Amino acid sequence: MGKYIPKVAKEHLIAIAGLVWLAAGINIIRLGTPDMLHTWQYPLVDMLTALVVFTLFFQGIFHKLVNKHSTRIMRSETEKMMILHFFDKKSYLMMAGMMTFGILLRKSHLLPPPCLGSFYTGLGSALAGAGIFFLVRYVQTLHEQKTAGGTL
Repeated sequence: MGKYIPKVAKEHLIAIAGLVWLAAGINIIRLGTPDMLHTWQYPLVDMLTALVVFTLFFQGIFHKLVNKHSTRIMRSETEKMMILHFFDKKSYLMMAGMMTFGILLRKSHLLPPPCLGSFYTGLGSALAGAGIFFLVRYVQTLHEQKTAGGTL
C-alpha cells in the first residue's frame, strides 16, 4: 500500500500539514460561528469563551504538536516522505478521538448551540492557528536552507 501513497520533499510536507490544519480549522469555524452568532445576546461572554478555548487548545496542545512534528520531519534522514507522514500514529489517533468526541458532542445536544458555537469557534481558530504556525515553520525552514546554501 505504501508504494501508492505519493511522496514529497520533507520540507514541503510541513507546508502540506499547514494547509491541512488550516482547512480543518476553517471548517470547524464555519460550524461554530453561525451557532455563536445566532443568539448573540452576550457577545463578550461568547468571544471570551472562544478565546479561552483557543488558548487552551493552541498553547496546550497544537503549538507543541506543530513543533514536535516539524522537528521530526526535518530530522528525518529520508529526503522524500509519504504525504501522510506529517503526523505519527499517536497523533492520528488523538485527532480521530477529538473528531469523534466533537461529533458526539454536537449530535448529543448536551450543550446549547451558542455554547457549542463558542467552543467550536475557539477550537477551529486554534486549528487554523496551528496551520498558520506550520506554514511559518515551512517558510523558516526554506529561509534556513537558503542561507545555509541548501537546495530544495
